[in-house]
Amino acid sequence: MTGRADRKAIFSWMLYDWASQPYHTLIVTFIFAPYFTAYVADNAVDGQTYWGYAAAVGGVLVALMAPVFGAMVDASGPRKPWIGLFSILLIVGCAFLYMATPGGTAPIFWILAAFVVATIGVEMTTIFTNAMMPTLVPRSELGKLSGSGWALGYVGGLIALVLMLTLMSADAETGKTLIGMSPIFGLDPATYEGDRASGPLSAIWYLIFILPLFFFTPDSPRAANGPSIGQGLENLWKTLKSLPARRSYFTFLITSMLYRDGLNALYAFGGIYAAGVLEMSIIEIGIFGILANITGALGAYIGGRLDARFGPRPVVFVSCWLLVAASLLVVSTTPDLTLFAVPISGSMPTIIFYIAGMIIGAAGGTLQAASRTLLVDQVEGRQTTEAFGLYALTGKATSFIGPFFVAFVTSVSQSQRIGITPIIVLLAIGAIGLFWVRQHGDR
Repeated sequence: MTGRADRKAIFSWMLYDWASQPYHTLIVTFIFAPYFTAYVADNAVDGQTYWGYAAAVGGVLVALMAPVFGAMVDASGPRKPWIGLFSILLIVGCAFLYMATPGGTAPIFWILAAFVVATIGVEMTTIFTNAMMPTLVPRSELGKLSGSGWALGYVGGLIALVLMLTLMSADAETGKTLIGMSPIFGLDPATYEGDRASGPLSAIWYLIFILPLFFFTPDSPRAANGPSIGQGLENLWKTLKSLPARRSYFTFLITSMLYRDGLNALYAFGGIYAAGVLEMSIIEIGIFGILANITGALGAYIGGRLDARFGPRPVVFVSCWLLVAASLLVVSTTPDLTLFAVPISGSMPTIIFYIAGMIIGAAGGTLQAASRTLLVDQVEGRQTTEAFGLYALTGKATSFIGPFFVAFVTSVSQSQRIGITPIIVLLAIGAIGLFWVRQHGDR
């Protein structure tokens, strides 16, 4: 690829990150997951366990679907029809989360099922939009494009979170939002309608901001044979057989699935940990989210420029170890201690958690942006949708193992602190694995 699409097409593609980020920010991390754990489930330990198993189910289903659909779409051409199909799942799943009333009035099974449906929607649309990257700009600009897209996504998540905290999510005791006003639309603080509205808000936000991609971003031409699951499976099997000979690509798929699973689990359980261990309110967790999104946007933007200058591999490596350090800081902090032994009191636990969150935001944004370009380098521009499908497969192959072990260790130990330690192990092993990944793949 030596040419580039026009600015409107590129910006419309970048808006996908803006459109989908509220799902990750509001649902997975800062609003709905902590609300579900604290007020829908019977207790925090059961809530973390249920949420972990639901995330595991979603991960398994995506792992099974992603590489087949990726190979099939590479053979057929256009990505937009599939983006549209899975966007419907994302929108419906998010909207249904509003039914999660406190005390489990609505069956918990259906709430978790809606979360699984939304997870499938967002993961599959991400595969197809990521695969469009090499068709939009030359390779020399992929790092900047990926970093700018992630940065824009973090800004979108930040704005959505601010809207939630200032206009919708209110303290159940005072009935007021972060800025001291009653929630808009008559949302009832006593039944946490503001927190539950994070689902419909994410759905509406996505629906509005995904439209420019369909209108202005060019799609790949349709192949004569059209989409075929059989052709997709045949192409996928050929690729899988060739992987052992493509050592750098194969190693990257394995090692990235570990550090990405650690990062995703960190996002999924960070807010839950804050609510259960540090006893932070939803609004306090939301402030933590604002800080993390600000540093995430800055990290992704700066990381994209570092990627362009030094290449994605060193950027990914450093980001992994920053996440390990921040995660250790989180696990070592309780209302009374930090670093496992240093006494603290008052507001210090919250401040320490905010600092760790800012590091996680910056390193996480940089890590995800640079990983996209490192993957493109591994496949040399060939079969990019299939590559992102395999990328999703390897990520989801342990994304259900990560939440499962968090849920399992939490259940066995009856401790949320001990329960999230598998996250640190995944991040560290993933970082070490990068020693065997080459900057420019197997070329």
